[in-house]
Amino acid sequence: MTIHLERNGCWIRDGEPADAEPIAAIYNEGIRGRQATFETTERTADDVMSWFLASDAARHPFLVAERDGVTDRQVVGWVRASAYRPRVCYAGIAEFSVYVSASARGARVGDALMTAFIPACERAGMWKILSRIFPENLASRALCARHGFREVGYYEKHASLDGAWRDVVIVERLITTNLI
Repeated sequence: MTIHLERNGCWIRDGEPADAEPIAAIYNEGIRGRQATFETTERTADDVMSWFLASDAARHPFLVAERDGVTDRQVVGWVRASAYRPRVCYAGIAEFSVYVSASARGARVGDALMTAFIPACERAGMWKILSRIFPENLASRALCARHGFREVGYYEKHASLDGAWRDVVIVERLITTNLI
């Protein structure tokens, strides 16, 4: 299903394998910035392609945001759900990541993505979506708060990044219409 939702000057649609290169480029900006992920190894388009080919990929929403570029629309952000845990009892819980290109930050691209992503997760049968955010990543924390996520705790010294232990804030949002 393709989502054609125009918000904040962006078009939001389902991600496609053809988007692997710009998705990797945006993710790599986040890796280099050291404010959004513990990952330190940059990703290639082939790495991202494996996300589309995963056995559970069809069950987890993966959206991209496009804006008009010089000659055509360009991918400027993405949000992706993935399995929380392999146990069947957690099948309706998804972790998510959201990334916006440096050139589009501050333009509410993340808001446009989340506005489409939450209902997509609901349609996919999710009852909860969650993530972990570095405490100092105030933009991501504010984005989540604007979209109904609550901060439910901290993991102290969750992992080491560049030789320093980093904490994370845990955020979650219940999708109440999917609760029994």
